[in-house]
Amino acid sequence: MKKLVLGVAPIKRFFLPMEAAKEQKDIFMEVIRGIRPDAVEIVDIDDLCENGIAFEYETVKKAVDKFKDARIDALFLPFCDFGEESVAAGIASQFQVPTLVWGPRDTIPNTDVSRGRDTQCGIIAATKVLSRSGVKFSYIVNSPAKSKKFTDGYETFIRTAMAVKAMKGLRIAQIGSRPEPFMSVISNEGELLEKFGVQLVPIAITTIAGYTKQIVEENGEELRKYVEEFKGRMAFVRNMNEEQVVWTCAMTMAMEKAIREKDCTAASMECWTRMEELKGLPCISIGELSDRGLPVSCEGDVSGAVTLAIMNACCLGDTAQFFADLTIRHPENDNAELLWHCGPFPYSLRDPEKKAGIDAFNGRWELKKGEITVCRFDSIGGEYVLFAGEGKATDGPETTGTYVWFETDNWEQWEEKLVFGPYIHHVGGMYGSYARALEEAARYLNVTYDTPGKNQIKGL
Repeated sequence: MKKLVLGVAPIKRFFLPMEAAKEQKDIFMEVIRGIRPDAVEIVDIDDLCENGIAFEYETVKKAVDKFKDARIDALFLPFCDFGEESVAAGIASQFQVPTLVWGPRDTIPNTDVSRGRDTQCGIIAATKVLSRSGVKFSYIVNSPAKSKKFTDGYETFIRTAMAVKAMKGLRIAQIGSRPEPFMSVISNEGELLEKFGVQLVPIAITTIAGYTKQIVEENGEELRKYVEEFKGRMAFVRNMNEEQVVWTCAMTMAMEKAIREKDCTAASMECWTRMEELKGLPCISIGELSDRGLPVSCEGDVSGAVTLAIMNACCLGDTAQFFADLTIRHPENDNAELLWHCGPFPYSLRDPEKKAGIDAFNGRWELKKGEITVCRFDSIGGEYVLFAGEGKATDGPETTGTYVWFETDNWEQWEEKLVFGPYIHHVGGMYGSYARALEEAARYLNVTYDTPGKNQIKGL
């Protein structure tokens, strides 16, 4: 995954002490350079103005030019004191990117001897000007740079900005069509392109089958190594011979080749309806590709693929995503639901305490315990929604395929929300708590954010 390019323009008031502003700047710059350096490339303005802090309007054009040359994906405006609203708005108004505003909490008020920084005061003034300038921004409440409040808020913003970046120029590989009976997965290709710039790139099932056949016939070192590594992970292989295992691994390589050739970052897959042409099911391959950073939705669900692409970006590569059916309620726990699919969940998410294997082209394992975020991007009547909610994996009866029992605080509320829509029985899942970042991403994407309990329509 490419790094998020973040422009950072510290702001100060022209007549307030530079020494105090620089002290604050040095503290927060050290902090942010240590937060997710694997995912963020920081572009500062140290070479443009005194101590890399903007306080003169002449700095605006220089900062804008530098940030445009760097093609920033997001902007951070940290206030070192009261700041200059004309400078902050002058920079931010030239970009349509997620923008973060924050300033460190002041420790003492003004005295007869000295003037304080008045950081909060200046931020409230500046945000009015940002709003009037058409700048959409995020905000972290006044807090010390070396605090959990700031660290959590900054990382949430990075996840938000990465999800927004993922939607810009997103290319979804559409492998095959959809199963004929599945009217619920219908999407509007034209609207996705017009509203979000999301492109669907058709890939024929015969292309995947042809690539798979070629890889098997060549029997190269990459395939041989992959087959051995793959079999070594599995505790059992049922209802499949050696040739079919090799074919499954080759299909994974073929799908990855086809998706990357088209410069796509996610895919939808027509699966069980094309088993004859594929000479097997792609379920295992779907899970394997998610573990390689290429999430794939089942059953031709394009909106599901967009969901997974947003989630994959939001998690910054911290976890694979799984694509699940909402199936049945837990027989004993009223607040738990079975998230299941016939076998495409990523191997990396399995419960390490239980056996994981293959049964007739399908993965067969339960997922591990932990916090889970569930998400769905969907639409109806031209109105787009991003749904997200959080829960945890819990114990439940063993079943077939790949699955996890998902416990919420109030499943009936979830069920009513999902039924009244505009959703279907497919959701994306990933380990961790990402609902807040997804909520903020929805605001930047100009889609409605939805979650259980929000504007709830109740059942009878």
